[in-house]
Amino acid sequence: MNIEEYKNNPKTAFLASLYEKLDWEENDARKMAEKDPSMKELVESEIASFTEQKKSLEEQMTGIVEDEKKFEEAENLEINEIVLEVRAGAGGDEASLFASELLDMYKRYAEARGWMAKVTEDLTVEIRGENVYRDLRFETGVHRVQRVPETEKMGRIHTSTASVAILPIREKSKFIINPTDLEMEFSRAGGKGGQNVNKVESAVRIIHKPTGLDVRSTVERSQNANRERALQLLTAKLEVLKEEEEMKKFAAERKGQIGTGDRSEKIRTYNFPQDRVTDHRIKQSWHGLPEIMKGKLQPIIDVLHEFERTGNLSVGADYEEDK
Repeated sequence: MNIEEYKNNPKTAFLASLYEKLDWEENDARKMAEKDPSMKELVESEIASFTEQKKSLEEQMTGIVEDEKKFEEAENLEINEIVLEVRAGAGGDEASLFASELLDMYKRYAEARGWMAKVTEDLTVEIRGENVYRDLRFETGVHRVQRVPETEKMGRIHTSTASVAILPIREKSKFIINPTDLEMEFSRAGGKGGQNVNKVESAVRIIHKPTGLDVRSTVERSQNANRERALQLLTAKLEVLKEEEEMKKFAAERKGQIGTGDRSEKIRTYNFPQDRVTDHRIKQSWHGLPEIMKGKLQPIIDVLHEFERTGNLSVGADYEEDK
């Protein structure tokens, strides 16, 4: 058991201190028995008592942490605003084209769900609506496309990638950013006409110096509003970064997980020659790729929910692992 984790949690810190005290007393009793064999029988009784008390404390701390996690997970599922970022990966121009198509796919899906989707910058869209985070949180990761590009004269299939990141926007975040870690830049917002756009430095860029992460907000009308929005986006990115690190650390302990939530993990392949989309995490395939690219993602999302709920899924007969 890693007692440090419980010591650093305000809800279990007191219990952790009692556990450490018992642990010290137990070790002291064992040393006493080694030095004086005549005390062995008495000491063994004490050690048994210490062990029982420690076990009780560990169960209490584990229960508190599990309840806390369940509450946070339930709270997260109620988040109704996200920022969805798509970034071109390997594959040059074809990767850039695929990234744009993915963004369009998610916009169309959002529209079909009645959510509000607004493109804020290149390959980034803000989506607001009921259950938006619950239904899109599993999209984080590397998406791969296999097809013959229009510029390919020999008819060869090319493989390209794009990464997707889902950033939940929380109304109240527990994540605290040290103001001294931030660097801010102000500039004129880009876009068409208008005095505010042309004359006022309303655009804000914030750089988080320890990680190198940076965000930019230009969609609000005032500098203050853009600064608040940029801080909100930066907080979301830092939260996701922290969650990715924690998920990697405890991935082996998570049962029935759908990946690690890591944006570097390959999660899905879009195979155009075979009209097939394959989700590698749950080993399931779907046909009708053109319709899926038009935003008809609900069948995939429904199956991901089923896998999360049950931890099991029967593999489709048409499943084939893309190489």
